[in-house]
Amino acid sequence: MALIYSNTKLCDVINNEPSVIPVINRFGIYLGTGDSSIEAVCRNHGLDTEFFLTILNTFINESYFPEETLMSFSAHEIISYLIKTNNYYTKFQLPNIQRHFKLLLSSSDGNNNNLELMLRFFEGLKNDIVKRIDSDTAQWFPAIIAMENGQAPSAPLCLDDESTTIEDKLSDLKNMFIMHLSGQYDLNLCYGVIVAIITLEKDIRQNNRIRNRILLPISRSLLSQFDK
Repeated sequence: MALIYSNTKLCDVINNEPSVIPVINRFGIYLGTGDSSIEAVCRNHGLDTEFFLTILNTFINESYFPEETLMSFSAHEIISYLIKTNNYYTKFQLPNIQRHFKLLLSSSDGNNNNLELMLRFFEGLKNDIVKRIDSDTAQWFPAIIAMENGQAPSAPLCLDDESTTIEDKLSDLKNMFIMHLSGQYDLNLCYGVIVAIITLEKDIRQNNRIRNRILLPISRSLLSQFDK
């Protein structure tokens, strides 16, 4: 999809790219946007239009990543968005996948041991995601906000990038469905689970770009000021 601008109608964006619905939800924007432009919608919701556009364009277009523009936003603004994203993972996306995964398993013919193994793999992956979110909430995000306000972090920070592990596991899970599914199973449920996994994979991949290429350098730069 082409880049979107402040005068683009939000309804056109949603029509062309329905996967943005959970992204705009994180900004407090829900369906029923009328034919308002993005600028008008942001004004009505008290949002920074430039930040909203940058996030949407980054999500929609994998080749688009305006590092200089993103670096111009405050760490607090970026963290606020990532917190909403993490909340969406834990409250909606992960429970939705797990619920439908279990329904898929219970509706299979009982001879599909692969499904049971795949569910276990997903539950391990879910734990990895939740563990990272817990670390964000308890350590990384508060430390960045504190450093941005001139306060030294209260505990040592681990700034290693481990996000590709989660991306790789999501890709592995998707490929397990494609290559190793066997036996009788509900086709509609199976399709729903695969689409949900692919959606989560894209969401996490796009947000990892913001985490790793923007927030991680910001946190390292802030931390270096206290190491002098």
